[in-house]
Amino acid sequence: QVQLVESGGGLVQSGGSLRLSCAASVRTFSNLAMGWVLPAPAKELEVVAAISRGGSSTSYADSVKGRFTISRDNSKNTVYLQMNTLKPEDTAVYYCAADASQYYFDTQTRGSEYDYWGQGTQVTVSS
Repeated sequence: QVQLVESGGGLVQSGGSLRLSCAASVRTFSNLAMGWVLPAPAKELEVVAAISRGGSSTSYADSVKGRFTISRDNSKNTVYLQMNTLKPEDTAVYYCAADASQYYFDTQTRGSEYDYWGQGTQVTVSS
């Protein structure tokens, strides 16, 4: 069983930065491909950023490319999302998610394929 706990959300002004963290309670964190996912009512979950098991591969949604950076520290069982140049449209609950079925160098870009989810952390960007 995998437990994911996010932290780092909050209120920030437009143009500001936040860093989200997700700590995983799992025996072997490097067995999990990780992602940050947004709920999207009436359509597919949006994977904002994804990272492979070893951290060598990353993927980003077009809306955040150049502004967000996903990274992981397998020695700390933690994945991060550095969010820069935030915009009001980035306001959302961000969920950390884990996929236990990905190949080592692959990222998971389909939200519905993730196996485990955190409770979410709210990010609010004011204009």
